[in-house]
Amino acid sequence: MSFDPGDQQSPGRQVQLLLCMNLQKEHLAPGRRHLMVGTDDVLTACAAIMEGWRARRWPVVHLKRIARAVWFNPASAMTDWIDEFGPHPAEIVFEHPLPSAYSSSRFAAYMAEIGRSTPIVMIGFSLDQSVLATVVDGFHRGHNIRVAADAVASSQPECCDVNVYREVLLGVVRDYATLEPIDTALDPEGQVGR
Repeated sequence: MSFDPGDQQSPGRQVQLLLCMNLQKEHLAPGRRHLMVGTDDVLTACAAIMEGWRARRWPVVHLKRIARAVWFNPASAMTDWIDEFGPHPAEIVFEHPLPSAYSSSRFAAYMAEIGRSTPIVMIGFSLDQSVLATVVDGFHRGHNIRVAADAVASSQPECCDVNVYREVLLGVVRDYATLEPIDTALDPEGQVGR
């Protein structure tokens, strides 16, 4: 299943792709290895961005990490979507075994078909693993990925304060993708204040 970036709903509008990264229960469960921190604001931003994409009828792609049982046991309900953040009918889902979404051959083929000119916005969980790995892989494939900085969360590091860790990670992401403020992600057509 694919879409044609030229299939626009009105003149001057370019269809954009939204990648929702690993919005799974595993990341909200206290005591779990992959617990994300600062998720309330991130989930609020994710919900608003997803709502805007759906209102425009732009493609929303959901990515789900399914790995070895010691990481993400596929038989566990912890890999299920967070309530209200799962795919709607006709939205695409890809499962990936490694941190990068490109570890899914189906996702890699889909993105190759999308092409390099389609703007892609990424939101979701695992800034320190899946978001970073996917951005690096996308960069090497020439994809136009933007990360909504206020709509991504990371785990709590053992080494330092989470805010310092987050800024370092976002600095690395900035080397491979554009960091986008929440206002731009919410209004990709530049209509804020009009």
